[in-house]
Amino acid sequence: MAAITAALVSALREKTGVGMMDCKAALAATNGEMDAAVDWLRAKGLAKAAKKSTRVAAEGLVGVSVRGLTGAAVEVNSETDFVARNEKFQAMVAEIAKLGVDAGGSSEKLKTMKFPGSTHDVAAYVAEMVATIGENMTVRRTAALSVTDGVIGSYIHNQAAPGMGKIGVLVALEGTGKKDEIAAFGRMLAMHVAATNPVSLDLASVPKEVLARETAILEEKNAGKPANVMEKIIASGLKSYAKDNCLLEQAYVHDGAKTVAQALAEAGNKSGAALALKGFVRMQLGEGIEKGADDFAAEVAKMAGN
Repeated sequence: MAAITAALVSALREKTGVGMMDCKAALAATNGEMDAAVDWLRAKGLAKAAKKSTRVAAEGLVGVSVRGLTGAAVEVNSETDFVARNEKFQAMVAEIAKLGVDAGGSSEKLKTMKFPGSTHDVAAYVAEMVATIGENMTVRRTAALSVTDGVIGSYIHNQAAPGMGKIGVLVALEGTGKKDEIAAFGRMLAMHVAATNPVSLDLASVPKEVLARETAILEEKNAGKPANVMEKIIASGLKSYAKDNCLLEQAYVHDGAKTVAQALAEAGNKSGAALALKGFVRMQLGEGIEKGADDFAAEVAKMAGN
């Protein structure tokens, strides 16, 4: 039997776009013959899946799962919304979201976890689904939140099926009060996050580069002002920024007369113990993905005459 070298495996991977382990298996099954290995991968549907992986996948679903004191959100993409309505795809997203609870926010760990009822890990199972359904699919990202005592609140916007939709939100509420009261507030707060898309919890946790950009804009708009005046202008400007973009400072969408921080304090009193907001996750489908002019969905629409 021919030696299956790393160089040979790498060459097959370069040629097909298929993962290293599958390339190694293909070469082992074909005595190291490159062309035969390509045919072996094609027969398994893996080379077909790799070819599709170059197409933009910006549709799909965000799935949310909460188990005990931990919650996770995952984004699983497809090329078209049509596939996102497919029951097999939805069932896959639901299982991946459940696995996300144990992945702790690590996408790499999630992709290597065993998919329930399968001999494959998540990445390989998704590749198999690509070959079966005929569209590129990717597990794009995941995030997780935990509390030691309290509730993980959740909300799905534009729900396509239980626990999945276009926007998924998690909020981590730490507190020893009545859990049903905390859970009720947690859902309302998660709805608020879905609606307002805050940048951070408070001004102190806004990324430094964002604060630098906001400060630079204020300085440019007020160029020539004395240093002591400029200092006050910047402080006032950042305070206004916080009211619009920092969750605890925002006006609570369910009662605009109070801030989220005030609503949080009231919810704590109602539950019987102080509440602390430890963090939030807002995951929106396709966020940050650049769709090319020749993406698959556009091609289909063009062919249909739309």
